[in-house]
Amino acid sequence: MIFPTFDYEKKYWKQGMRIIVGIDEAGRGPLAGPVLAGAVLIFPEIIEEIVKNPIFRLVRDSKTLSFRQREQAYHLITTSFPFGIGWSSAETIDRVNILQASFLAMKKAVFDLKRKIKEDIDLLLIDGQQPIPNISIKQENIANGDKFVFSIAAASIVAKFTRDRIMMEFHEKFPQYDFARHKGYGTRLHFEMIEKHGPCEVHRKSFNLRRDSETKIPNQRGKE
Repeated sequence: MIFPTFDYEKKYWKQGMRIIVGIDEAGRGPLAGPVLAGAVLIFPEIIEEIVKNPIFRLVRDSKTLSFRQREQAYHLITTSFPFGIGWSSAETIDRVNILQASFLAMKKAVFDLKRKIKEDIDLLLIDGQQPIPNISIKQENIANGDKFVFSIAAASIVAKFTRDRIMMEFHEKFPQYDFARHKGYGTRLHFEMIEKHGPCEVHRKSFNLRRDSETKIPNQRGKE
């Protein structure tokens, strides 16, 4: 099991930066629902207290956690650190493509956080290798950042848990697709329900919604 550290945050704190924010997104791959982004600000003075919490070790790559574990970690993060959330709807994804919609969700998360803290952000630590375009804040991209960087791991949990709750709400509105089980990912069940009922308003029409021999069927938990 890989546990993220505060090494990146500490490096920049030593350089005099204070407002360092981890960014990650959830939901690029599903056939339905929004793409979500989380932004989490870690203050150095909180670390000593947070590491004593037994839930602390659950703040890691969100894909390694069960729903219940993500819920516990989400509660710890959102009661301990300033955070922001942003999303792009399926309609937006279809209009601008999933990559640009992901960038838009990240920007919304950043500005949601900035609105709450009412301070300028010194640095964004972003999961992956693609910087957010057209944003004036300094950025550093980190491959597999959700595995190694605490603030990014925290952001991944905020994004994933929030998205899962939205998909549970869509399950209530569109129960025939069983979104509660697969959260919109392209599972065998989901493809079968699309074939039976056709797509609904939260499906991504620009995605391949037909199962064929070349379609890869992920496990029920799905992948980011």
